[in-house]
Amino acid sequence: MKIRNIAIIAHVDHGKTTLVDQLLKKSDTLGKRTQIEERVMDSNALERERGITILSKNTAIRYKNYKINILDTPGHADFSGEVERIMRMVDGVLLVVDAFEGTMPQTRFVLRKALEANLKPIVVINKIDREFARPDVVVDQVLDLFIELGSTDEQADFKVAYVSALRGTCSLESDVKTQKDSMDPLLHLIISEIPEPKVDKSGALQLQATLLDYNEYVGRMAIGRIARGSIKTNTMVSCYRLDGSITHFRIQKLYGFLGLEKLEIESAEAGDIVAVAGMPDINVGETICTIDEEEALPPIQISEPTVEMYFSTNNSPFSGKEGKFVTSTKLDERLYRETQKDVSLRVSRVGAGEEWIVSGRGELHLGILIENMRREGYEFQVAKPRPIIKEVDGIEMEPFEYAVIDVPNDSVGSVIELFGNRGGILITIENSPTQARVIYHIPSRGLIGLSTDFMTATKGYGTLSHIFLEYRKLESFTSGQRKLGVLVAVEEGKATAYGIGQIEDRGILFIEPNELVYEGQIVGECNKEEDLAVNVVKAKQQTNMRSSNKDMTVVLKRPRKMSLEACLEYINDDELIEITPRNIRLRKKILNTNERKKFDSRKKK
Repeated sequence: MKIRNIAIIAHVDHGKTTLVDQLLKKSDTLGKRTQIEERVMDSNALERERGITILSKNTAIRYKNYKINILDTPGHADFSGEVERIMRMVDGVLLVVDAFEGTMPQTRFVLRKALEANLKPIVVINKIDREFARPDVVVDQVLDLFIELGSTDEQADFKVAYVSALRGTCSLESDVKTQKDSMDPLLHLIISEIPEPKVDKSGALQLQATLLDYNEYVGRMAIGRIARGSIKTNTMVSCYRLDGSITHFRIQKLYGFLGLEKLEIESAEAGDIVAVAGMPDINVGETICTIDEEEALPPIQISEPTVEMYFSTNNSPFSGKEGKFVTSTKLDERLYRETQKDVSLRVSRVGAGEEWIVSGRGELHLGILIENMRREGYEFQVAKPRPIIKEVDGIEMEPFEYAVIDVPNDSVGSVIELFGNRGGILITIENSPTQARVIYHIPSRGLIGLSTDFMTATKGYGTLSHIFLEYRKLESFTSGQRKLGVLVAVEEGKATAYGIGQIEDRGILFIEPNELVYEGQIVGECNKEEDLAVNVVKAKQQTNMRSSNKDMTVVLKRPRKMSLEACLEYINDDELIEITPRNIRLRKKILNTNERKKFDSRKKK
């Protein structure tokens, strides 16, 4: 059976995962009675909740006499480290572009990576049936992007398929009337345009671990494409480690992929994508070789992280009451384990203390890690995310982002003012009758804490996409700090309706009656710029005097519930987020009210 290896790449929400669903359904892979759920490749609970792909996943389909290995990659810029290493495993890409939105920041990033890897592209214009779809304009945009990114003439001479992944229709013409209920035109393009793997089937084994998987029976597994030779179960092989050392191990299990299944196989040869079990501590980038014929494949180059955050053990009064894993040892092990499978994450311990600096590609990248750890039973604290500042030749440099904003025409002025105040440099404005596309270069720290202000400025109708551009000289502007103060509890105990009712007119509360709070916990947002110490556990004094309104029910306003992302955006530099499996709490770094007041007064001087 002949092999084709492809990756599906695109900007977030342009339809990659839905397209994989249709390729599985419309090929010769699944039985006629097999039912698959929507976005079947998004198997992680967080992926299904948020409607985004976080981890790269691989499947394979049968079509005619071909096996087509497909890798579904994330579309969000924060998970672009997954995209970079996938390029090693494939010979071509399907570049999916929305027929209305056109090219976006992540389209630029993933295409640049594909062109650098010299991969053969096929352009898929998706959502062809969408209202106001403009496929011909979008194809011109894609061609301009190819030229701008320095593609070869052969790469720029790409073939185009027009599809509706939602409906499962496809055509090689842009007219929506030519759409057929079949993926055959696209599958024929893959077979004719994507080259066979350029591999040596007779040489010594070479297989680089590009992705990692875990199985409770066999432990860690390395997923990669066999670059040379063949592999067989129960044989001894060697692993060329990242530090140059060599370790021998026996291949316990070998798995291939087909449809929704991971199939146990006895052997595989160059060109195929397999999962290998037997090496319990194999890492991304290490090469599995024939013994005494070790030759490492080039290391996988991953772009550096741009945002960092402090993680620490929980030291609040509620420490250890809600989490399963609370010690520094457990946290250290978990963070180290994450770096083994996420190559774009960096973790460094601060001295011998109970604090770590965790660096990633963005707030969402780190937020997903925090949420996964919380669901696994970990309890810890995190500080406000901040961009990573570098020093080059004695000059401080900060990361800049390429940002694309789509907003209604009447919101353009508000957006320009908002981004201008955050150090943004306006590049272009493209107007249509109702919408405008504004492109900015903006410091990464200008984007931290931007979401709420952006939604307010655009009345909820704006969309913002961004991706790392480059490091530039540090800009002199202040941003990212919340303007309003907060309401901070002064006593530990259970919040009362009476206590909350007494301070409702001072701001917006984050808590409800009967919630446990502690001194230094942030319980609401003040309606002034200063922080305000409040007593929410105060109970109404009991007297034997009758009152005409004593039986009246206290009616409280609905509290503002803060998600993890909202909390990360909300906090200031002197605040932390307490993360437990049951609760996400905001708190001050200094919990004692008097000590905090002394510290604040010294800071003002």
